Amino acid sequence: MLDLGKKWTWVQIFENRGALMGCSNAHPHCQIWSSSFLPNEIRIKDGYLKDFYVRNKKPLLIDYMQKEILKKDRIVMENCDWIIVVPFWAVWPYETMILPKKQVTRMQELSDNQQESLAVIMKRLCTKYDNLFHCSFPYSMGWHGAPMGPHQNHDYPYWTFHGIYLPPLLRSSTIKKHMVGYELLAQVQRDLTPEQAAERLRDLSDSHYKHPETSLTVEEIEKYSN
Repeated sequence: MLDLGKKWTWVQIFENRGALMGCSNAHPHCQIWSSSFLPNEIRIKDGYLKDFYVRNKKPLLIDYMQKEILKKDRIVMENCDWIIVVPFWAVWPYETMILPKKQVTRMQELSDNQQESLAVIMKRLCTKYDNLFHCSFPYSMGWHGAPMGPHQNHDYPYWTFHGIYLPPLLRSSTIKKHMVGYELLAQVQRDLTPEQAAERLRDLSDSHYKHPETSLTVEEIEKYSN
């Protein structure tokens, strides 16, 4: 990550899990793509984040995270360093976002404790995903942070490092959401509200339905509790 960031403007870490997401390798693995330019989605996001910061003097995603904590009903889980929410703009039924509770702009800025607590909360989320439909839950996920390369030493106070999970399943292990017709031509529709999705995920067990021996212990979870 650090070496790639010295050369490339954008370093995209992502994972595709499951054949439904086009993954040809059965074992979990991530990929890294790099580019000398900001991809379209990132360029647009960068503009919105910067505009909000200029107008409000604070990072948009930190402000959003604080509002979600007050509202509570779109929160899936949280610990001392991180919060996972179903954002109100989510497109996929069980889409989630991982946000830090303290401002950090890039992955390499995370402390050891933040890295450990991130691993714990990601493990909990993936267990709940698998428990939802009793399957190896497919998804695409990845990380967004401040641009790198020639921008690496620039100040990006408006960027907040965050993760995004985009899972396609809707009603069962075999029924996925299809983006067709009106959704492709006009506007995406939700099949359930973000609040409903968050509640369903929140109410699921932290013990894996098929491999309980791989689940986190209560002590491991409580180590990073609020």
